[in-house]
Amino acid sequence: MGYYETSFFVLLAVCAGLLGSQPTRRNELKKLADSRKQVARNGKHPETDWYKVYALVMGADWVQGPYLYSLYRDEHGLSERLVSTLFATGFLSGAISAYFVGALADKHGRKAVCMAFCLLYAMSCFFTVIPSVPVLFLGRILGGISTSILFSVFDSWMVTNFRERRLVEDGCDLSRTYATTSIVNSLSAIVSGVAGEWLVRVTGTKKAPFLLSAGLLWYALQIIWAHWVENYGAKAAESSKGSKSSLWSTLKQPSILALGFASTMFEGSMYLFVFFWTPTIKSVQKSTGELPYGYIFSSFMASSMAAALMFNIVMQKRPFKYSRLLVGILLAANFCFVKLAGPKTEDATFWLFCLFEACVGMYWPCTGYLKGHLVEDDIRAEVYSILRIPLNIFVVASLAIAGYSKHFTKVFSACSMLLTASFGAVWVASLKDNMP
Repeated sequence: MGYYETSFFVLLAVCAGLLGSQPTRRNELKKLADSRKQVARNGKHPETDWYKVYALVMGADWVQGPYLYSLYRDEHGLSERLVSTLFATGFLSGAISAYFVGALADKHGRKAVCMAFCLLYAMSCFFTVIPSVPVLFLGRILGGISTSILFSVFDSWMVTNFRERRLVEDGCDLSRTYATTSIVNSLSAIVSGVAGEWLVRVTGTKKAPFLLSAGLLWYALQIIWAHWVENYGAKAAESSKGSKSSLWSTLKQPSILALGFASTMFEGSMYLFVFFWTPTIKSVQKSTGELPYGYIFSSFMASSMAAALMFNIVMQKRPFKYSRLLVGILLAANFCFVKLAGPKTEDATFWLFCLFEACVGMYWPCTGYLKGHLVEDDIRAEVYSILRIPLNIFVVASLAIAGYSKHFTKVFSACSMLLTASFGAVWVASLKDNMP
């Protein structure tokens, strides 16, 4: 067994150990013994359908991701420039559609828009396997719109559903829900990576993962339609007698501005990491032969899952504010990129990437919890979508500037500087504003 294979199984063992120490809903119910509502009426976990759908939609996203570039270049025979244009089209589509997607979901229902996501993303998958340039561009446009929905509306539905159903009284905790969602994402990535590789080997074509993705989305659509309850934003607010939250006054809050800036910088750095980790490890490779990229990627996902499990354990007792934890996450990520920008060995590069993925594993539940408390339900999807606009623009601009350059140190140095600015912004906002 090689070094990377051994590292992967060690990380899995760490995850198994942390899993045994997880706080559970059953423990919370014991603490709520005096509450009238002690168990879900149907006897199952009240968030089961959320986790099922999230696993399916993220699995649909993960299973096709590694093969998109290769499908364009190897099977469709597209030029490098055209492939870059297709990728940029997807990000620009996400940026342009972000505001309208959020407003539509808040007004007409998040469940309905999530169902539309399943159909749109499935159509994007079908269009991607057709070797026609106009159809491929249509597929990327639909993919960009779908990505905006996936990373804003689903989250909005979950938080509002949590509050409207008062799941705290059922032993649930929003912080734990976000951490478990991050764990589900990591597991979906690992399983999807194995399934996608097996499918390509068996069928001999990189189109197969996209067809599997469409099938997973269809199954998710059935669960959403049958089991999710619709919730709204602005529509619900208009019928209430209380004060209505203003979109722009929310966006101008120092805490929201800092959180949006940090999200753009961190997630932008994450996209650049995804783009450059393979050539970076290859550039410092000591051994001969092909690197086990599957095990390396799975190690990254195991690191992310271990961090999410640790987040659950640490934040159960709320030893410090979530905003302070976010500052720590940004500092740790900054450390990774500072070290990656300098001289490094193959082993050090691998473990620095694992540490960054651990930061990712804590980042998602931490920022999710913060946004869940700072943004009102009536404009939640709209705000979440708007916060993604600068991220999409950042990614397009970064890829256009960086291209396929082998100067990884410059890219990682830039990421380090951006993360330094972001944790500074969050720190100042946490002092001046009332961030959780």
